Amino acid sequence: MRDAIVRRFDELGDRVAVVDADAAYSYRDLADEIRRLGAVLAEHRVLPHDVVVLNGDFSFPSITALLALHVNRNVVVPVVTLTETVLTTVTASCSPRHLLRTGADVEIEAIAGAPDAAGAYDSLVAAGASGLVLLSSGSTGVPKAILHNLDAIVAEKLGTRARAAGRPANILMFLLFDHIGGLNSLLGALRVGGTAIVPRRRTPDEICALIEKHRIRLLPTSPTFLNLILIGGYHREFDLSSLRLITYGTEPMPEELLARINAAFPKVRLLQTFGTSETGISTTTSESSRSTFFRIDDANVEHRVVDGELQLRSRTQFLGYLNYPSDALTEDGWFRTGDLVEQNADGFMTVRGRATEVINVGGEKVLPLELESILLGSPLIDDCVVYGRPNAITGQTVCADVRPRGEMTRAELRRHVVDFLTDKVDAFKIPTKVNLIDSVTVSERFKKKRALS
Repeated sequence: MRDAIVRRFDELGDRVAVVDADAAYSYRDLADEIRRLGAVLAEHRVLPHDVVVLNGDFSFPSITALLALHVNRNVVVPVVTLTETVLTTVTASCSPRHLLRTGADVEIEAIAGAPDAAGAYDSLVAAGASGLVLLSSGSTGVPKAILHNLDAIVAEKLGTRARAAGRPANILMFLLFDHIGGLNSLLGALRVGGTAIVPRRRTPDEICALIEKHRIRLLPTSPTFLNLILIGGYHREFDLSSLRLITYGTEPMPEELLARINAAFPKVRLLQTFGTSETGISTTTSESSRSTFFRIDDANVEHRVVDGELQLRSRTQFLGYLNYPSDALTEDGWFRTGDLVEQNADGFMTVRGRATEVINVGGEKVLPLELESILLGSPLIDDCVVYGRPNAITGQTVCADVRPRGEMTRAELRRHVVDFLTDKVDAFKIPTKVNLIDSVTVSERFKKKRALS
């Protein structure tokens, strides 16, 4: 399978595989560079099943390095932002032997002081397979090191034969290189002999400029980033008429925001995607472009809802955590996603929020997404984020950070929020504190950063 990938790239020849900083690289270039890097790995004594930290975001060098490490049967730990704290966590959790940095050229250095892996990768060695370790966002503590069989993921997403489309697709690498969705986008582009378009910066103007320049038809992104495009008016500044499909995931979509997006992109189909770092990205079908309800239509993924929580089991499911107990798995092997969902009579479901984000006000449950969606229905509000804070009497209280549309004082904003929510929600759901903000804080993966009590 690994050698077949390089042969496939050879067969695709001069078809453009990657556009990186206005430089175009063909599939033949991709194959040649994978072979060259194979020799470089051998020179640096990077042996099969050695763990290698791959530091870099999407670029031609990072893409070829990832594929070369896969061909060499290494365990790859992709990291976009490698701080000392992250390196310490990775060293303690993953027992890496090498650090590979991608820039103008590939640099490889040994990592000293890593503990023995103590059999963590025995199943990969026995299968003769390459591995992948993804780090969780670490929003609630030390990132979890999530171990996958990379051979299984590549086989699932790339298949064994080329499927080059007659009209090559330009696919934007919006999601990060160390994100399961980003890797899914890359493998999807390679599967159809398409072109991976690499952004220099993930800003709304840069992304919209690339859509205009490369006539991109598919935009994989997040609800938060789509709202940034709308707030800045970039959908009017750039020609985005080539877009045919916007897929959104990584966080729930507020219904009112979806209505705004439909109004801004009336000719574009919108598709809710769903996936986790532990189980991979599932094939989905949205009830419609105007609905947040979706269905998992993937022969390789099973799903069920237990006590309102979505649970998954997939063929590309993770092998376990390297630094956490795998208590997210049930005894019969289902992964607890932590996502609270609601199902309708037709078998479609919508994500109502995360179990960890539920606000408990005197025993009453408040879901932040519900309030955020309602508030976005106000013509005076551009964006908002709802979260809980400790309260001596009720246990928790509801807070909201709100970006108004136009000039407004904090007192005016608070009155508007209370008035707008009154008669729409129960009294205990109305925020006791409303903060006026210039912008909602987002993570590097373009998800809202929600304060947790």
